[in-house]
Amino acid sequence: MTTNLLIAIKNIVENPVTNLISYYGSANRINNIGEALEFYIKDLFCNSSKIEGILPKIEAYSEYLSYVGNQNNPPDIMIKGGDAIEVKKLEGKGYGTLALNSSYPKDKISANSLMITKECRECEDWVEKDILYVVGSADSDILKSLWFVYGDCYAADKDVYERIKNTISTGIKELSDVEFSDTKEFAKIKRVDPLGITDLRIRGMWHIDTPSKAFNYITTVNHESFLTVNAILLKNKYDSFPETDRLYLENLKVDGFSIADIKIKSPNNPAKLLDAKLISFVK
Repeated sequence: MTTNLLIAIKNIVENPVTNLISYYGSANRINNIGEALEFYIKDLFCNSSKIEGILPKIEAYSEYLSYVGNQNNPPDIMIKGGDAIEVKKLEGKGYGTLALNSSYPKDKISANSLMITKECRECEDWVEKDILYVVGSADSDILKSLWFVYGDCYAADKDVYERIKNTISTGIKELSDVEFSDTKEFAKIKRVDPLGITDLRIRGMWHIDTPSKAFNYITTVNHESFLTVNAILLKNKYDSFPETDRLYLENLKVDGFSIADIKIKSPNNPAKLLDAKLISFVK
């Protein structure tokens, strides 16, 4: 079985949920909005919103997902034969920045990335996947907005970030009389002090503007609404989804739901505009 963004959007429109703690808390023993958001996203993609109990949900997820990760290693979710998904939660109106920690923004995710785990690399036969950033903004544990943005609409080529990382790492390694060890971070210096008992880890803390801020030239979030959902993807990605899924959404007659052709700035050259789709739902 397979799934995709359009199926997730369909499930939101047909069954919007905002009080995630109330929805997931008692039956599933979840009282953290971040954890509840991840369950909700998995349910949207796996058609499992109405399944109660953590074990039955996990069994449903296994039909659609090849990998479910952790906070320290991207991605959070991988669809069998489909996209990788990174889920982020924000408090308030979502106009600040997203903390990506040691992982820079990605337009795609590769199986040879040093940032992913062995289990992720070997969970299925894959070389590269599109990555979908899902950003939920909550106010007092109530989900107010949800963004779905593909990495190639949001992040530059990896060379842009690797150049900065490598320049910093090379400069640090020019220090004399210190011992370095292999690391996925910028650098790790061993035995800094005369006793040789102190190490120094040098790591990046990457941030990126939230979708609300990065795409404010296209659309905004209606904070007076029950829930605002926006999805941004390139037109060729939209066209790659099964025709039945596209036609279902295109023929959906629900107040507040729309699909529009738009132009977005290329993450690699803002002077170049890319053909894209904006899928919106305001409840």
